[in-house]
Amino acid sequence: MTKKFFAELIGTMVLVLMGCGAAVSLGCTSNDPALASTVVGTALAFGLSVVAMAYTIGGISGCHINPAITLGVWMSGRMSGKEAGVYMVAQVIGAIIGAAVLYLCTSTSGDAVVGTGANACQPGVSVAGGLVAEIVFTFVFVLVVLGTTDAKKGAGNFAGLAIGLSLVLVHLVCIRYTGTSVNPARSIGPALFQGGEALSQLWIFIVGPFVGGALAALVWKAIGSDKK
Repeated sequence: MTKKFFAELIGTMVLVLMGCGAAVSLGCTSNDPALASTVVGTALAFGLSVVAMAYTIGGISGCHINPAITLGVWMSGRMSGKEAGVYMVAQVIGAIIGAAVLYLCTSTSGDAVVGTGANACQPGVSVAGGLVAEIVFTFVFVLVVLGTTDAKKGAGNFAGLAIGLSLVLVHLVCIRYTGTSVNPARSIGPALFQGGEALSQLWIFIVGPFVGGALAALVWKAIGSDKK
């Protein structure tokens, strides 16, 4: 269990540092069509981080690096409640460490680079709209995870690539609404250092992904079952 704990901690730290780091470095914004490349770059950074970690720690912990995925896996009967709790604690700690490193980098860079890549509802998007977006896109993402990692029906060694690419896709669409979380740990870490709106809206990025992950588990149980 200790190895799995540290694998999830390190994996989530890398996800936050690289994914949120890219968002900050590129000045990611979906409000200006001329800056669409910043969205693409950020989406790729998150997706590639997942691919890299999947083939690094996947054999140790399964590379959840996301409490919503862990919830879905637990609800699918693939792990115990105790193990799921340990995973989630490791993920949140890893995200906080990743955000702390990013905050240290940005806070010593003057005005050149600012923020921690924290999530918040984007201009023109209501709280309800942001919550719905997080539920729907987390549902899609976790469903892909559960399907591609299924022992009988999964994608085998290609699962990590499929999951990473699906996260790229989710980011390309969802960044315009919430900056894309689909991962409570990814939102908690940066919000603690950024404060303000990111902290006041943090509940959206905890509730939304957990609801989406739970729905994905229920749907996969229904469509992935061997029962006809």
